[in-house]
Amino acid sequence: MDDKLIVSNRRALKSKYGAGGFAKVLGAVRALIAADKQRGIRSRLVFIDDAAAMKKLKAPPVTVASSPRQAKAAIDAVFRATDPEYLMILGSPDVVPQQDLINPLYSPPDDDPDACAWGDLPYACEAGYSRDVSAFKGPTRVVGRLPDLAGARDPSYLLGVLDRAARYQPRDVADYGAYFGLSTRTWRESTALSLFNIFGNSKELTLSPPASAKNSDARLAPLMHFINCHGGQADPQFYGEDAKHHFPVSLSSTAIAGRIHPGTVAAAECCYGGEMYDSVTLGLPMPIGQHYLAQGAFAFVGSSTIAYGPADSNGAADLLTQYFLLAVLEGASTGRAMLMARQRFVQQTAELDPMDLKTLAQFSLLGDPAVHPARVPNATVVPRGVASSDALRLQRRERRAKLRAAGDFLEATKPATSLPQVDAPCSAQVRQALARIAQSAGLGANQAFVSYVVQGGAVGASAAPVASSRTLRGKAPAATMPTRYHVAIATPSRPTRTAAAPHSAVAAVAREVDGRIVAYRVYVQR
Repeated sequence: MDDKLIVSNRRALKSKYGAGGFAKVLGAVRALIAADKQRGIRSRLVFIDDAAAMKKLKAPPVTVASSPRQAKAAIDAVFRATDPEYLMILGSPDVVPQQDLINPLYSPPDDDPDACAWGDLPYACEAGYSRDVSAFKGPTRVVGRLPDLAGARDPSYLLGVLDRAARYQPRDVADYGAYFGLSTRTWRESTALSLFNIFGNSKELTLSPPASAKNSDARLAPLMHFINCHGGQADPQFYGEDAKHHFPVSLSSTAIAGRIHPGTVAAAECCYGGEMYDSVTLGLPMPIGQHYLAQGAFAFVGSSTIAYGPADSNGAADLLTQYFLLAVLEGASTGRAMLMARQRFVQQTAELDPMDLKTLAQFSLLGDPAVHPARVPNATVVPRGVASSDALRLQRRERRAKLRAAGDFLEATKPATSLPQVDAPCSAQVRQALARIAQSAGLGANQAFVSYVVQGGAVGASAAPVASSRTLRGKAPAATMPTRYHVAIATPSRPTRTAAAPHSAVAAVAREVDGRIVAYRVYVQR
C-alpha cells in the first residue's frame, strides 16, 4: 500500500526535456521518494502513459497527453489501485492537463470570457469525468500539483522545485503567526475581515495604492501571504485599485525575486492568480505562483480564471483562500488543507450557486501536497515498541477516512445549480426585483440575467428540485419549493477605464424561492 502517489506523463516530459533532461527529472523524483521514505511516507511514481505499468494497475493508459478525459480516467484508476493518502500531479498542464470544467458564469466576450474553469478539483473526487462542476461537490482526496514551467525545454525549474520538496523541513507553528496581507484600496474592508478571521487582526494589511510592486523585504518576510488584488490573464503582475479606478502594479513576478522566504505559504484571490501560462513561449516572466515555488515556498493556492468576492464583506474566493490558510495553521499538510478548505467551502452554504461552483472549480494547490508547513504541538505520545512511522500512517488513515465520509455526505446531499437555462421564463414580480437589484449594483435596470435551477440535495434524488424541509404554518412539507438563481455580469462604464485595465466587472446573484426573490449578493471580479 502506498502513502503518496506521484503521477506524470513520461512522453510529455521527454518531449519537453529530451532523454537527458528526462533522466535528470527522474533522478530528482527518486531523490524526493527517498526523502519521503525518511519521513515515513512510502511514495510511488506512476507514468499514466506507460501501457505496461498501467496494465498492472488495471488502469487505462493515456494516449493523448492533452486529453482531460483520459487523464481523469487514468488517475482515477491508479488511485483506486494504490489507495494513497496523497496524490501529487507532477508537471504543468502541458504534461498532465487540468480538467476542462464548464464555467457556469461564462459571459462572452468581455465580462467573464473564460469558457472553462480549469482546475484540479475533479482529481480530488471519486466521480468520473464530467465537465459539469456540480458533479464534483464532494471532494475526498488530498491532491496537489508540483508544476514545471509550461513550454519549457530546460528542466532546471522542475529540478529545483523537486529538490526543495525533498529537502523541506516543517517549522514551528509560531513561525507562521506573522503575515503579509496585500489588498487593493477598494477592497480593504473585505481583506481586513479575511485577515482578522485567519490571524485575529488586520494590523499588517498593505493597501495598493500607495504600495507598489516593490514591497520592502520586511513586508515580504513573513511566511504567510494573503493577497486580494486584481490579476490578468497571462500576466506576471497583480494590481491595486483606488476609488478613481486607477490600477497600479501591486506585486510582480520580477519584483519578488530573491525576496520570498523558504517555507512561505501563500493564497491569492486574484483573477488568474494561479494560472500556469506558457511564459517561455510568450517571453514573459514566470507566473507569480510558480516564482513563489522557485524560491522555496511550500504552497501557493490561486485561481486559473476570473475570481470573485464582495468588496466589503466575505464570500466566494475570500472564503476558500481563508479556509486553506486556517487549515495550514492547524497543522495540516498543504494537500489536506486544500481538501479541508474545499469541503468547508461546500459545507458553509445551504446550496451551491453558480458563483460557488466556479470558485470551487478554479482554485488549485501548487506544491507537494505531503508537505507539512506548521509543526503543531501534540499531546499524543507514541508508546514504546510502536514505530513512529506506523503510528503516523495510522493517524493519516483515520483522518482520510473521516474526510472521505465528509466528502461522500456532501456529494449525496448538497444541492447545487444546474447549467444555465436558455430563455427561462420569469414572472413580472421576479423581473421587477431583478431590475432593481441590477440598478443597485450599478449594472442598469435593463441588464439581462441568466437563470439556473437548483438540483439535488437528497440521497438518490440527484435531479430533483430542492425542497425546504421546514413545516409551513403547521402543515407538513408535502410539496417542495422550487429554487432558482439568477446571475448578471457586466462591466460598469467608467470614464477612467483603459483597455489595459484589469477585469473589473460586477456580478449580481439573486436567489428565487417559490416565485419570489428572497436574497441577493453583489460580487466584484478580483
